[in-house]
Amino acid sequence: MTRIFLNGCCGRMGRAITDLASESDEFEIVAGADVVSSDSLGYPVYQSLAECKEEFDVIIDFSNAKVVPALIKTAVDMNKPVVCCTTGLDQDTTDLLTEASSKIPVFKSANMSLGINILIGLAKKAAKVLYPGFDIEIVEAHHRRKLDAPSGTALMIADAINGECNNELEYVYDRHSRMQARDSKELGISAIRGGNIVGEHEVYFISDEETVKISHSAKTRDAFARGALSAARYINNKEPGFYSMDDMLSGAFEEEENV
Repeated sequence: MTRIFLNGCCGRMGRAITDLASESDEFEIVAGADVVSSDSLGYPVYQSLAECKEEFDVIIDFSNAKVVPALIKTAVDMNKPVVCCTTGLDQDTTDLLTEASSKIPVFKSANMSLGINILIGLAKKAAKVLYPGFDIEIVEAHHRRKLDAPSGTALMIADAINGECNNELEYVYDRHSRMQARDSKELGISAIRGGNIVGEHEVYFISDEETVKISHSAKTRDAFARGALSAARYINNKEPGFYSMDDMLSGAFEEEENV
């Protein structure tokens, strides 16, 4: 049984994780924290991690970028592992996570969906084979309430692809002011916002003769919730270090490469 402290427990993702954990024999949410209090979740809800009185094994954070630094500092003081799912982190917070990973296990991913991380693995393989003969474009779509654009996931996909292309691609987010032909080393990233789209990502590899498209569509937030719980199970009892979905899923691609 993995006992979890859930930061951001009253938000949409917090409630999705709570519901999934309640249906499982592997996980228990023992307490949480949120700026909004609630007595309907079945566990104590505090204003911050520092107030928690219950024993737990792992922290899952699905909150707001502004509160992550304080959470990480408290996690280090408590010597507890953290699964950080919050997006839109600035460089100072990212550096803080890296620093904390020398003392506690830190798991970080811009997208907790297992499917999207498989997409990234496939996109890396495609880029290795198709670049520079194919132009590469990423299109992402999310609900109207999402604050950051492009999404952290789109940037994560772009960084993974760029790594396979010797990091020579230039990210282009807006072409309306660029009165020029597309450069072969551009990687275009386009964002759509509307309605209640949970999350859609498409990666295009385009040549004069053919187009290869790899896509992923999240139907419900349970996809991210399930990934967060899997990460909590994975990181529990790990040594200090910085972990990612690549680490958790590496076996799937390593096995194929060793065939």
